[in-house]
Amino acid sequence: MQSLLGAIVLTAGAVFLALGGLGVWRMPDTWTRIQAGTKATTLGMILSMAGAAILMPGWTIKLVLIALFLMFTNPLSSQVLARAAHRAGVKPDPRTRFDALAADEEAKR
Repeated sequence: MQSLLGAIVLTAGAVFLALGGLGVWRMPDTWTRIQAGTKATTLGMILSMAGAAILMPGWTIKLVLIALFLMFTNPLSSQVLARAAHRAGVKPDPRTRFDALAADEEAKR
């Protein structure tokens, strides 16, 4: 039962990682690619770590620490990448309706 549950959770993690890769490939601009890559891969890695922890209980503490590290660093790095792209003048897709970073910069002036 334990190996079946571990395999299911690992498979779910792999599916989210694949969907994150597909999102990076399919999304129209930098910001949506960053979001697709960050959100889906963070969940995919956490599920993969959980599946590995179920299959190998002796590794649980290490895997939990790695998952916590990923939960903090992935969103932070995506925010830094998005801000750098915005400051570099990367244009959003024409279908983008609202630019929160531009609104924040206007409010500061």
